[in-house]
Formats: sequence, structure tokens, C-alpha cells
Amino acid sequence: MDEQIQKLTIEHAQLENELQSPDVINNPEKLSKLSKKYNELNEILEKHKILKRIVNDLSALRKDLGNETNEEMKKLTEDEISTLEENQNKLTEEIEEYINPSDPLDKRNIILEVRAGTGGDEAALFAANLFRMYTRYAEENGWKVLPISANRIGIGGLKEIIVKIDGTNVYSRLKYESGTHRVQRVPETEKSGRVHTSAATVAILPEAEEVDIELKPEDLEIKATTSTGAGGQSVNTTYSAIRVVHLPTNTAVTCQDERSQKQNKEKALQVLRSRLLALKQEQARKERADARKSQIGSGDRSEKIRTYNYPQDRVTDHRIKKNYSNLEEIMDGRLDKIIEDLKQADK
Repeated sequence: MDEQIQKLTIEHAQLENELQSPDVINNPEKLSKLSKKYNELNEILEKHKILKRIVNDLSALRKDLGNETNEEMKKLTEDEISTLEENQNKLTEEIEEYINPSDPLDKRNIILEVRAGTGGDEAALFAANLFRMYTRYAEENGWKVLPISANRIGIGGLKEIIVKIDGTNVYSRLKYESGTHRVQRVPETEKSGRVHTSAATVAILPEAEEVDIELKPEDLEIKATTSTGAGGQSVNTTYSAIRVVHLPTNTAVTCQDERSQKQNKEKALQVLRSRLLALKQEQARKERADARKSQIGSGDRSEKIRTYNYPQDRVTDHRIKKNYSNLEEIMDGRLDKIIEDLKQADK
């Protein structure tokens, strides 16, 4: 690890110099990319400094423990050692995962797609709840949520929303969220008090770069249309919305949130690349499925992965067969416990 950290320290210093050069400062795209990498390295080098301090503290505490005769002080020292050992293991794992990621896509930004499933307006409201949950989780982690496309309904629900989430290790944290999410509750639209079941689907796509997926002009059908939506200011009547179809796979993307065709086209192509990369990943997963019977992050949206039961204040993840209480906290973006359990099960 020390050898790798030394390399990262050199890279960090080089990036610091690059970020001060006029060529980078005057290139927003390059500046954003290098700044992200610099912040990642900053974080990992800081964790390594903390790890070294913990190692030194543990060495001193173990020495003190060997010389301690007072039983009460012995117990306190043992407790402190135990806490520091937990922190040491956690930091070591995080640093090693960064240096040698198990999935090369873990450091990528993501395209998040949430769609209402069965259940009418209630499903659209639940889709909005899920989107808020991921937005809150992004805020907690200091990530940026950048809109791409949305189809809203008048009562505050979402038929579909697509955004990009930009930050550190976003795909690593959210890749297990793909699938069908089911809710059981009394709908806001239902006055009889009966519990309904409805669903929404979530897709987590690692952001694809141009080098990952080549889009040939002859494989694309691109059409301009007028925007559609709930009406009012959210709809513009010019032909600014863009629909792109990848003919070989019949994969279609529509983007209408921006005011210009050019911006909508760029965003649509970004989503298309990410969907095609996810398709490529899924095919590779299926090819090696026989060698790995248990798959936590299948990415298959038809798979029911989680149920949110409001009357019983319970969230159930069906892949690891675990229940979690404090549903409202979870819906407010407190997902770390579930994500950690999924990561451990996948390992």
C-alpha cells in the first residue's frame, strides 16, 4: 500500500500544478474533470494520514495495556483499542478499494433513471419519493444532481425522471439500487384507507465515455419534436426536444429539458451511451452467470429488489432477506446501512 500511496502523492502534486495552469482554468470541462480527480486523491491521502495515526496510537495503547495493572483502566484501554481497530479495518478497506477497485466502473458518475410502474398516480408519487430519497443521499455525500429529462404529473408525481449524479465513487455506492421497488401504503389519492401496492423501477447506469461506446452516425435516427409535459412553463412549443434511436439495439432516448436542440442532443447521446454500456455489462454478466450463482447487483429492472411497507414501518431488501426499520429516515436518504449490507453480501 505504501508504494501505491507514494505514487498517488506524486500524482496529487502534479494535478495541483495542472489546476493552476491557464490552459486548464480556461477549459471548464477539463477543469471539472481534473478537480474531481484532485479531490478524490485529497480524500484518499487524508484517510491514509489518519490510518498512520491510528497505527501509531494502537502501538502505544498495546504497550500501555501490557504494563497496566488497574482492571478498570485495562478495560478502558481494551475498549479504545477495539474502536481503533474497527476504524483501522474500515480505512484500510476503503484505501485498498480505491487503489485496486473490484469493479473498474466504481469511480464513475451515474445516470439515474426512475420510472413509475404499476399503480397509476400512486406509482408516480412513489417514483417522486424514490427520486427525493436519492437526491437527499446525494446531498449527504456532497454529490451534484444534474437534470437531464423529466415527465411530471400535476399532483407532484413523476412518470419518469433522468438525472446525472456527479461525485466521488457514485456508482460504487448506488449500483445495487437497480431494479423494481415496491411500496405498500394508503395512497394520498385514496380516501377509503385501504393499503395499496404499487411500484417504480430504478436504473443506475455508470456514465459512459466516448471511448467506452462508439456511436456511428449511420446507427442513429435523430428527430426534433416539441416538448410534452404537464403544461404551462414546463412545455415549450418550439422543436427543441430531441429523440435519438440507436437502430442496432432499438434503444430510444428523448431529452426535452433544455431550451436548445444542441443541448438536448448532447444530453440524449450521453444517456444513450450509458444505456448501451449497461447493456454491454448485462450481457457480460449473463455470460458468466453460471460461474457465480448469487448476484446482488444484477441491474435487471424486472427483478423486485425492495419493499417499502409504511403501515409496518419496514423496508425489506429481498436479495439479502433483511428488514430495516425507520422507513421515514430511509426515505430521507439514510441509505448507508442498506448499501453496506449489500456490498458485504456481494463480496
